[in-house]
This record gives sequence, structure tokens and C-alpha cells, in this order.
Amino acid sequence: MFITLEGIEGSGKTTQLKNITAYLDRNGYDTIVTREPGGTAIGEKIRAILLNPACEGMEPLTELFLYEADRVEHIKKKIIPALAAGKTVLCDRFYDATVVYQGYARGLDLEFIQRVHRLILEDLKPDLTLLFDLKPQIGLSRAWDQINNGRRTGDESRFEKETLAFHEKIRAGYLEIARLEPERFHIIDASRDLPRVKIDTISGLEQALQQVKMLSGMFPICASCKKIRDDQGYWNQIEAYLREHSEAEFSHSICPECAGKLYPEFCPEITSSVG
Repeated sequence: MFITLEGIEGSGKTTQLKNITAYLDRNGYDTIVTREPGGTAIGEKIRAILLNPACEGMEPLTELFLYEADRVEHIKKKIIPALAAGKTVLCDRFYDATVVYQGYARGLDLEFIQRVHRLILEDLKPDLTLLFDLKPQIGLSRAWDQINNGRRTGDESRFEKETLAFHEKIRAGYLEIARLEPERFHIIDASRDLPRVKIDTISGLEQALQQVKMLSGMFPICASCKKIRDDQGYWNQIEAYLREHSEAEFSHSICPECAGKLYPEFCPEITSSVG
């Protein structure tokens, strides 16, 4: 599974990244955490250029292709190998950031960016994107507080120095992409206090993971009660029982509880166990 985190500067996604990682680890996910730009040895060198405030005035196309060069290294050397090994990849920013920063904010042609992405990404796309949303005034204030207090380095503050109008375009871009892809995005109100954002993040993550599993066919859905069933072993047992003990044609999408209630004459053992 491939999960990405997005948001404007100071949205708190990097803080929540730790909470998400802990949650996934507790629930048995073999997770690797990575980021863009960066994530590889070459990528970290590219990151040092892209985020360096001394590199102000960089041409938008230069910026775009540096991000894409970083992404090629990242995809080929870290993301695809991890996904192929069955790991869950948790990434701080991915291609959505390029669309909004270099497209919506810098003004580069969106279709051109999408063509580049089709070439680089092929069919790779996040299963889930958590978007931490808040007003740019709040985000920038938080970001500069962290820089001034030494909790973040000023060596990576090039985008924090952009105008408020620039960051407003970024936020609008993110919300537009989320509107166009509601099945992939889960929006979290990042303007709230940290404990509340943590609760909302984990709650949203749980819901979104169920939805991702449902859409990917990892969890079956009961045709009767419409609930997602995640106890796959029990599901397989009821299917085997129904095939062995009945002459009727049973849906392979009826959960054990509903099977026992709907067909007690065929499932006496299940009916008694369910009550």
C-alpha cells in the first residue's frame, strides 16, 4: 500500500507522520517512511538545492525538472522495490505537491506536468493521500515559529519565503485536486490543536484504509448487511460450510452472521454460534 501526506508549509504533516507510522506498526503493517524531495542519496543532494533559500529566483522549469529528477531516483530505488516486497510506503509529499507548487502556484502548464508524470510514474499512484488543510496565514506563522525557535532548520526555508498569494494558490490547488479525486484524498483540518489533529488523523486513516481495502478487493462486502468483513479466515470457513451442506446457490458475498440468520436450515451450527 502506498500512502502520501500533503499540505502547505506549516500544516503539521511531518509531525503527524510519526503518529501514522506508530499506528501502522501497531497494526502489523511493514512500513517504510520516506519523503520528497529526498528519500535517496541523490535525492537528498537535490533537496539541498531545491529548498535552499540562497537559490531564490530559480526558473520554474528548472525547479520542475529538479523535482522530477528526484522523483525518478525515488521511485526506481525506493518506492517500487518496497511495494514489490509487500511493504507499506508512507511518503511525505509526492507528485501532487509538484502539480500544486509548480503548476497552480508557479503557473506551469498543468497538462505538461501531467505528461511528464505519465512518463515517469507509468501506473504508480498513491492508494491514499492525507491532505492536511489550513489557511496559509496559520501555516506560515507556525513554520516561521519553528524556524525561529530552532525546531526546524532555516537552510530549507526557500518556500516559506514565498508570498502569501503563492501559498494561497497552493492551498487552492490541493483542494481542487482533492475535489477531483475524492476516492483517494482524505482531508484533515490541520488548524486544530495537535491532540485533536492526531485523533482526526488516526480516525481518518482507519476509515480510509478500510475504503482502500474495499476498493482493492482485500476485504469482501456482505451483500445483505453491506458491512466490510475483515476476518477473512472466518469468511472462508462459512463459504466452505455452505458449499458442503447446502444444495442452494449461495452468494459468496454473504457474511457469517447474515448466512446464519437468512439460512438457518442450512447453517444450524452458525445460527447457534451467532445467537
